[in-house]
Amino acid sequence: MTPNENDHDDDHGGGNDKTTTIIVNTREKKVEGKEVTFDQIVRLAFETPPSGPNIEITVAYRKGRGNTQSGTMKPGDSVKVQDGTIFDVTATDKS
Repeated sequence: MTPNENDHDDDHGGGNDKTTTIIVNTREKKVEGKEVTFDQIVRLAFETPPSGPNIEITVAYRKGRGNTQSGTMKPGDSVKVQDGTIFDVTATDKS
């Protein structure tokens, strides 16, 4: 673990060129920048994302950044992240 050179998050002037370490289904993943989308998280969780008319993917997160510290995501959503933000991704069959 490397120490943070800058303990405060500052999105001014190129804040997206840094990598952020997040946890997806108990595994550390590195992402570019400070924001992730629903689709990015699903791709990180599943090598081959499950699909089909009855498949529903649920993304829950905690330890987010700013006003989005915890909650759930749906397709099209994005969340601000910081090192240590945790995502739990599950796929269920609605049948």
